[in-house]
Amino acid sequence: MSKAILIHQQGGPEQMHWETVELGQPGPGEALIRHTAVGLNFIDVYHRSGVYPLPVLPSSLGSEGAGVVEAVGPGVTDVAPGDRVAYAGGPIGSYAERRLFPADRLVTLPDSIADRQAAAMMLQGMTARYLLRKIHAVQPGDTILFHAIAGGVGLIACQWAKHLGATVIGTVGSEAKAALARANGADHVIDYTKEDFVARVREITGGKGVPVVYDSVGRDTFERSLDCLQPLGMMVSFGQSSGVIPPFNIGLLSTKGSLFLTRPTLNHYTAQRADLLASAKDLFDVVGSGAVRIAINQTYPLEDAAQAHRDLEARRTTGSTVFLV
Repeated sequence: MSKAILIHQQGGPEQMHWETVELGQPGPGEALIRHTAVGLNFIDVYHRSGVYPLPVLPSSLGSEGAGVVEAVGPGVTDVAPGDRVAYAGGPIGSYAERRLFPADRLVTLPDSIADRQAAAMMLQGMTARYLLRKIHAVQPGDTILFHAIAGGVGLIACQWAKHLGATVIGTVGSEAKAALARANGADHVIDYTKEDFVARVREITGGKGVPVVYDSVGRDTFERSLDCLQPLGMMVSFGQSSGVIPPFNIGLLSTKGSLFLTRPTLNHYTAQRADLLASAKDLFDVVGSGAVRIAINQTYPLEDAAQAHRDLEARRTTGSTVFLV
């Protein structure tokens, strides 16, 4: 027997309950994991609330965790009992003391990476990796715009982009978050509650705009972010914390400079095991070298996950949040 956060219907944080669950033995290709730490990400809110409908209810939540392999099923060769492992993506359900998980989606942790670090960074860090290295390969001298830069993905991406030689412009919603962004290397920080971020980006870039905008905010920033781009620039919409982006006329991409638009997900960029391992290795390397520091700014007992969701939605959190199991 084990315990997990379950929801029986999608809705507010009050739908989250700490319940006893039964786990069988791992089947072919599966591993049984005992979690030591679990990551919180905004996609968990989408799954809980119904923005992203869940296929089956009741369901647990969570897409990221770290722990120890307790047992493996037939045919498993990628991990073994006793291995320290972590994962991001795959089947939903990390808000649990123990779970069954596809073994080929697990990554073995090096000694240099602690369990809490791994739980705090796997999803956010590998997201930053595909944003900065795959969608738009950031080069020395690039100037980029990253919205919500004081969030979990934002702080990792800010440090990584600086390591790559970029000038980083970030947006935030408070002075405290602006200070945090500057402490993590942001060159220019725009408080969008006080400043016009389009005008500031144009001012900073001498009127040219930026080659890429990374936007996880969505409705509140999407269309105006297009005005921050250079001709042939790339708009990367990878989240919607402020709400769903309404339909828009794609002709705007032409009139604003033959712009590119993508709506990526981590699962597609790590669908093949070789890509998953390469992404994780790049992340472990920049964290292990000290180029990127993982800011775990909040921890909660896993059974208090509902309060963590309230704090996340109220924008009371910064950096990464970890549930302790």
